[in-house]
Amino acid sequence: MKKLETVKEFKKLVSSIEAKGYKKPLGFGIAKVDRGQSDYNLVLQANYPIVNWDENFGSASVFLEALIQSGVEVNFNASEFVSEVNKKFIKFAYNAFYPFLDEAVGDAHKNVQVINVLKWIKKDVDLGDYRVVFIFEDEAPKSVESVYLKLYALSSGKAKLRSLNLNGAFGVLPNVAWSGREPIELDWLRVNEIELKLLGEYPTIDSVDKFPRFLSHIIPSDNTRILDSSKVRMGAQLAAGTTVMPGASYINFNAGTTGAVMVEGRISSSAIVAKGSDVGGGASILGVLSGTNGNPVGIGENTLLGANSVTGIPLGDGCIVDAGIAILEGTKIGIASNQLEKIREVNPDFTFEQGGEMQFFKGLELAGMNGIHFRQNSTTGMIQALRSQREVVLNSELH
Repeated sequence: MKKLETVKEFKKLVSSIEAKGYKKPLGFGIAKVDRGQSDYNLVLQANYPIVNWDENFGSASVFLEALIQSGVEVNFNASEFVSEVNKKFIKFAYNAFYPFLDEAVGDAHKNVQVINVLKWIKKDVDLGDYRVVFIFEDEAPKSVESVYLKLYALSSGKAKLRSLNLNGAFGVLPNVAWSGREPIELDWLRVNEIELKLLGEYPTIDSVDKFPRFLSHIIPSDNTRILDSSKVRMGAQLAAGTTVMPGASYINFNAGTTGAVMVEGRISSSAIVAKGSDVGGGASILGVLSGTNGNPVGIGENTLLGANSVTGIPLGDGCIVDAGIAILEGTKIGIASNQLEKIREVNPDFTFEQGGEMQFFKGLELAGMNGIHFRQNSTTGMIQALRSQREVVLNSELH
């Protein structure tokens, strides 16, 4: 195909491609993969300069047609499709995108920028290290490339937390040694350990994990602070204004924040914290594998988790969990009769039978309620719930 000259020609091309009945992908992108040092066919990680999620279907059509025109048979019936790119693919896409080349700078036409870069580096690189990846159905990922595409979609905020199927991701990703951004096969290190150490070339290993660090792949918002790169895993999602302090803090994949949040504790996988909340030093929000019976935990707005507290139930807005106590699904919580009425004022759907001076509820019965202060009676040891009288306000200068 010759170079297109006008946007009108591009739109006509896209219409003709879409008329062939190509399946629109949920997500797609071109990635550079890192291969194994011993096993060249083993993909260790995938780096996406741009992730498309439920968008840019014109570019998707061009990429699909470019594959077919370059001799690749695309399986539209599969949940995902991964292919190496070749020179014919690059040439077709470049010619199709040609009308946009002069505008493709900064945030404009990023898929065009990707193809433009591939065009001028193709003579000097192994194109087998570049893959075009499509996800057609949100099923359990089958390749390293598709796992990373989903992790990118989450960490970039293009897909909502808990919205993507990551079942089996741990089985797909290899466990590797991370030296900075570089993944290294553990078997390769074992085989070459003697030579590397005697030559003084043994790499500095920062971690051994299946997931890379968030900051190795994602550029955060200007007012987001991460004081220790090891504290946030790839696949986490951090809203603008989030601060992640060093020490006991940690944010796992498929977990994160929806607004400015102070994080000094642990946000486990699938847990979500809303804006204005404070996860105190050493506090833990349990994930679906750590005592919540598979029920994801969400923390509402302007809620405070005290230092070293543990939360295994969803909390509403304006709640407080005092330092050092655990509120789990089965925790017995006493509520005085005068506090029950005050709690119902901000939770109209909360129903209870009138009883004595103190009634008891399991933590799960109070899940998601607003304005509750959980504390422990220092005399009796009883966990109690009261109507919160405090407003949790973050220091705006810190966010």
